[in-house]
Amino acid sequence: MLDGLDDVDWASLEHAYGPAADVPGHLRGLLAAEAEDRRRALSGLHGGICHQGTRYEASAPAVPFLLELLADPATPDRAAIAGLVAGIAVGQHEAWLPGGFPVAELRAAAVGGAELLRAAPAPTEDDEDDDNDGETRLDYWEGLDDAQRDAMAAHIDVAAYDAVRAGLPVLRDLLADGDAAVRAAAAFTLAWFPEDPSDAALTGAVGDPSRSVAATALVALGLLGTAMPAALQDPKPEIRWAAAIGLTTVHGAGAGAAAAAELLAWAGGASTARAGIPFLDGDLAGYAALALPGLGAGYAAASLDALLARLGSVTGVETLPVLGTALRSVFPDGPLPGGGPLDPAQRRLARTLAAAPAAWQFGGRRFGNVAALLRAYGLPGDPDELRVLAG
Repeated sequence: MLDGLDDVDWASLEHAYGPAADVPGHLRGLLAAEAEDRRRALSGLHGGICHQGTRYEASAPAVPFLLELLADPATPDRAAIAGLVAGIAVGQHEAWLPGGFPVAELRAAAVGGAELLRAAPAPTEDDEDDDNDGETRLDYWEGLDDAQRDAMAAHIDVAAYDAVRAGLPVLRDLLADGDAAVRAAAAFTLAWFPEDPSDAALTGAVGDPSRSVAATALVALGLLGTAMPAALQDPKPEIRWAAAIGLTTVHGAGAGAAAAAELLAWAGGASTARAGIPFLDGDLAGYAALALPGLGAGYAAASLDALLARLGSVTGVETLPVLGTALRSVFPDGPLPGGGPLDPAQRRLARTLAAAPAAWQFGGRRFGNVAALLRAYGLPGDPDELRVLAG
């Protein structure tokens, strides 16, 4: 197990905190006997090679070893490891919903990035140390123009993505694993690879006895743009949700009235997260909210009704997909001009949010992300000021 791990010159590769010399220890730590040791190892890998969704030079070389661990049923905590692999592939997946992963755009952005990375000096423990001789990695980065930085970063992302892509056979095999959490994590990860779609494997997983696995597979098929199995009449609510999401992703306004009704019911309801479905950490209503614009103009009024109804029952991160979709809906032309009056739909949103104190909170404190969203549209990031503006 993990043969060849020490053959990689990890110290010459960069992660979030400089040279990636600690990566082998963290990878071996995933096999530790004590759960707390494994937790620290996984946390170290998240922090170093997939820090808040950002990938680094050391991310891609770690993937084959993570896939080897995933393929062995004796490896503990494989669902958590699979979650790390998905993060290495696409970063924070919320950024790509409700559509799929824009891999063609990423590949185009990465042109020239490989050459720039090869020309970079090796990372050091402290690139800002005045005792460093010669050009540091930080000096090199700061000497690039914006286009070059973007190309180099995109190349690193493509390398990480392609490292996971090479392991798609392993992930497909995991759809038959004995652990439902591992099967769901595999189906989730397969959703982001349209160049090598796993249609047959995912269609088979739609019949999985686990609701979470079946629902995740249905959503994954939609993100890959493939034909959707008929599941809108399924007695299990999670399966109907997933079918509606998938149909709307594939067919948009042509998804049909039944899919629209299902999405509207979820988006406007007071449901809580469903553990086991990886998309948006199981926030099915939030995902339904993100999908609503896909139904088209014919459902715009009903969609806004649903979003405003949901705003009264959310708090914390569950506020963000609902509020973000509502803002895009009522501000189709972008931010409110300074001092400009609100139209009726904008005023209605402002009044609803001002009267929903929980939507502004995260863990008992004011949630800065909510204020930032509002300010991005020219609105005040304070409920009292928003109430005054709404009149």
